[in-house]
Amino acid sequence: MIDVLSRIPVDALRVFETAARLLSFTRAAEALGMSQAAVSWRIRDLEQRLDRALFVRGTRHVSLTPEGERLATASIEAMTLLRRAVADVVEADQGVLAVTTLQTLATQWLATRLGAFQLANPDLAVRVDTSPTLSSLGADGLDVALRFGSGRWPGLESRFLMPGVFTPLCTPAMRDRLDLKTPADLKRAHLVGEPDEWAAWFAAAGVAPADAAPPPRLTADNQAMEVAAALGDQGVALGSPILYGREIKRGLLVRPFEQTVALAEGYWLCYPPARRLTSKIARFRDWALDTARADPAVVESARLAGREVGEAGAPSA
Repeated sequence: MIDVLSRIPVDALRVFETAARLLSFTRAAEALGMSQAAVSWRIRDLEQRLDRALFVRGTRHVSLTPEGERLATASIEAMTLLRRAVADVVEADQGVLAVTTLQTLATQWLATRLGAFQLANPDLAVRVDTSPTLSSLGADGLDVALRFGSGRWPGLESRFLMPGVFTPLCTPAMRDRLDLKTPADLKRAHLVGEPDEWAAWFAAAGVAPADAAPPPRLTADNQAMEVAAALGDQGVALGSPILYGREIKRGLLVRPFEQTVALAEGYWLCYPPARRLTSKIARFRDWALDTARADPAVVESARLAGREVGEAGAPSA
C-alpha cells in the first residue's frame, strides 16, 4: 500500500497545522518565523497536492472547509503529541550527563570527585560508562569521554586533563620486608606491570639493564588490577601517584622511590566540537579541568610531562 504521506512535505503539514490552529495566515507566519506570503504559498501547494481546498479565504479572515476541519483535527493532535515527545526527549537529554571513561580513571579519580560536581549542578544526573568500546559520542547517548592517548581522535575536540605517569607502589609491609633502600633492590621484588614500563622506570632510576630485576611475574589489562595486587601485599606495582594519591595519603600504599616516569600519552576530555557550548558539557568540562588544576600532584606531573592542564589537543587528520 502506498503511503499517502510520501507525497506531502512534512513542513507543509506543520504550516497547515499552525494556520488551522490560529485561523490566521498572519499569526501563523509570526509563530513560524516566516513571511505571510510563504505561509500562503505552502498551504496553496498542500491544497494542490491534495486536490482540494482546505481554507475558505475571506477579506480579513480565513476559515476551514469540511476537509480542512478533518485534517486540522488530526494534524493538531499529531503535532501536539510530537511536540510533547520532543520536549520530553530534550528535557531528559539535558537532565542527564553521560560520561564514558576507563575503569581505573573512573574508580580512582572520577568517582571520588563526582559528588562535588553534582552538588554544584543539582539539575544534572550523571551516568558513567566504563565499556571498553570506543564511543563516537552522540549516537549512543554518550556526551563526554575521558580517554587515554595522544589527544587526537577523529571528529572530537579534546582538552588535556592529566598526564600518564607511573612509579613503584607497594604496601609499607612489603617495603620493609624487602628492605628497599635503592632502586636496584627491587630486583628482589615480585614485580607487577608491563615489562617495557618497568624497563623504562629502571632506566630513569639509573639502574643498568644488567642489574635490573627479572621480568614481571604478573600483568593485567588495566592499572586497577595491577595496583590491587600491590594493595593485597602480592608485590610491587607500577601505578599513577595521581590516581592512587588517596591510598598513598592514607598509608595503604607507599612510594619506595620518588622517581616517576611520564608517558608521551595522557588523559584527555573529549566531546564533539558542535556540542562544545551545550550547557551540561561545558559545565562538566570546566569542572573537570578546574578540579585537575587544583590538584598539586596533577600540576607537578603535567610539568614533568611538559603539558598544561586544559591545553587543546592537536586536530586529527
